[in-house]
Amino acid sequence: MTVPLPVKWIENKRAHTLIDSPSVRAAFPPGTARLARSFHRQIPGYKMSPLKALTNLAEMLNVEGIWVKDESARLTLNSFKVLGGSYAIYQLVKQRLGMEHLELPFSELMSEDVRRRLGDITFAAATDGNHGRGVAWAARSLGYKAIIYVHKFTSEARIRAIENSGAEVRVVDGTYDDAVRQVWLDAQANGWQVISDTSWEGYQDIPRWVMQGYSTMLSEAQEQLAAQGVTKPTHIFVQAGVGALAASAIGFYAELFGPKRPISVVVEPDSAACLFESARAGDGQPHSFPGDLDTMMAGLACGEPSPIAWDILWDCANMFLSCPEYVAAKGMRVYGMPLAGDPFIVSGESGAVTLGALMFILERPELAELRDMLQLRPDSHILLINSEGNTDPNHFRRVVWDGAEQVPSQYREYY
Repeated sequence: MTVPLPVKWIENKRAHTLIDSPSVRAAFPPGTARLARSFHRQIPGYKMSPLKALTNLAEMLNVEGIWVKDESARLTLNSFKVLGGSYAIYQLVKQRLGMEHLELPFSELMSEDVRRRLGDITFAAATDGNHGRGVAWAARSLGYKAIIYVHKFTSEARIRAIENSGAEVRVVDGTYDDAVRQVWLDAQANGWQVISDTSWEGYQDIPRWVMQGYSTMLSEAQEQLAAQGVTKPTHIFVQAGVGALAASAIGFYAELFGPKRPISVVVEPDSAACLFESARAGDGQPHSFPGDLDTMMAGLACGEPSPIAWDILWDCANMFLSCPEYVAAKGMRVYGMPLAGDPFIVSGESGAVTLGALMFILERPELAELRDMLQLRPDSHILLINSEGNTDPNHFRRVVWDGAEQVPSQYREYY
């Protein structure tokens, strides 16, 4: 049996030549991150998630710094996703109240007067797990109902977490993309309000608000880096499902630094690599990825890109990677068993794939060409996002305790 390479890659040469992106300007006008963070700071229990330095690992891999924005600590929800869902609901409420251009205090958002003016709302979403939990948490916090659709491969642990956040969960016999279509149909029939992190024709405002909500995380990271004397990362590796997180991270830095933004790398599972395939097509259009999308990286198991996210990535992402399961598994184990002196990080499958990919690129001779293309050097500062903690405990233990998805022998490093 042929063993898959740790990384396949496609360079996006367009990103090297495009100075200004209309898609970035549309999604992230100046001040967007400030407004999002101003809202999130009012949420009870808000605090910045930590930015952790893997100093000794960076030294071992011969780069200046590896920085991990650890979203497993976000509002007790184990994921960054609540930032997007809550901000989208906030913007939607303002729109319905005719207050689009005003900042609505969180205390007023939770008030009886606002609920009376809005009436009963049922929020609905399709999810691989974390987005749905974030929408459910935000809806319950504001006193509204939530109905969340999941696909058939969603683990019981993720379903229970959504239910424990106050939502009704419905399982669709299909993929994540089937769940997206079904929740939209049912919402139209029942008068629910869909809060989706993916876009389609005629449905773009809410997914854009979701991406803007994620910018709080990047704004925090930039502040935390500056406190360490780092003006900006030289590189950002970011995982992708429909592309909303990747577009937010890359768009944030493109708006902030323009053509001097960090070199950006988008990482996907090879069994759900819709952005990789879109880049391979090279026609500037988003393309779907076929199959059942059965990957342990559940948060990235998406077959259809979000068009508004894809537009940003097509303009600004420098490299697209696809990786087999063992790359994410290695990242989980390295986070969980760090070098002496480096911080311990609990990372789920989707959160760890970028660290695994980075390590293979820096260590393997087969990937020297990619390493050179990315200009990974001894002075590089690489930003990673641990997008989730332990959201599926049984599978987490299979990987971290039992060694599931082992690195093939020919790609192992012995230190």
